[in-house]
Amino acid sequence: MPSSEEPRAPELHELLACPACAGALREPRADHQALRCTACSALYAAPDGIPSLRHPADPRTERVRTFYGEAPFPGYRPRDTLHALRARAEASPLARMLDQAIPEDARVLDLGCGTGQMTLFLAREQRLLVGADLTRASLALARTAARRFGVARALFVETDLRRPGLRPAAFDVVVCLGVLHHTPDPRAAFAAVAKLIRPGGMLVIGLYNAIARLPHRLRRLVARLSGMRLLLADPVLRERRCEPERRRAWLRDQYLHPEEHRHTLGEVQRWFRENEIDYVRTVPPALLGADPLAEAALFTPIEDDWWLERMACQLGWMVTLGAEGGLFVTLGRRRQA
Repeated sequence: MPSSEEPRAPELHELLACPACAGALREPRADHQALRCTACSALYAAPDGIPSLRHPADPRTERVRTFYGEAPFPGYRPRDTLHALRARAEASPLARMLDQAIPEDARVLDLGCGTGQMTLFLAREQRLLVGADLTRASLALARTAARRFGVARALFVETDLRRPGLRPAAFDVVVCLGVLHHTPDPRAAFAAVAKLIRPGGMLVIGLYNAIARLPHRLRRLVARLSGMRLLLADPVLRERRCEPERRRAWLRDQYLHPEEHRHTLGEVQRWFRENEIDYVRTVPPALLGADPLAEAALFTPIEDDWWLERMACQLGWMVTLGAEGGLFVTLGRRRQA
């Protein structure tokens, strides 16, 4: 947790749990540098205010952890500011609609937060934000930015989905963008995520689409066959040509990742049904003729559940989403008990 001189929201550690037994955690010392489980007495260090709530991971997860440790994603621009970060985020219709939809007093989890941009963007008003990731190097950048920007109602935690150090059914909104498709078993990881949402709470999940990802897979094949000399038609690499660290992070994440899966909307909807989550909508909408940039209440259901229309829209996403990797976002609401 933060140093004793820093302001902090005391409720934040109540959203955490022991990754071994899911027991509640308490601070045994006044320096906020450790947490102890009240059930099994396990002690977890929290160096630099980042609790290390890790359980031994499988080799494939450790490989992903090491991968991001070498190039934290997505990284920050030199001399970045909170105002600049929020301006960039608000240029995205999804981020803007998400910020408008989340209640001011919500408990929000940004799962797989990376270097924490979405966490810090959403940390407004009376919200409590937890940013969780498996890579400490990424979390260190997020924590440094939070301190520099004066964001006190956000806590960053080192953990992973296999045994998350997060309290079950504690969060009003769980945001998980670009994460599950980098896990060894995305379906099982989804089930772990679903348990963290309170009944009636919202899930916002972003995944590589199996169809929309095809243009990028072709670019990646050309890049690998050419020894990474031919990087064709990648708008993000062009945009970051003057930012070498962020360009390197994108290049590694998109072209050299050791673990990647791709999913259809129908597959994700099956995951929702298996875990008692009601489908709400996708972004962009899986509705023929819909304006993908039209803004609406993000948590309001859309009638877009015809399988043929779903397939046609995913084919169209090769054009609208393919240039930047084919990530689509699906929203659902956990059923009331």
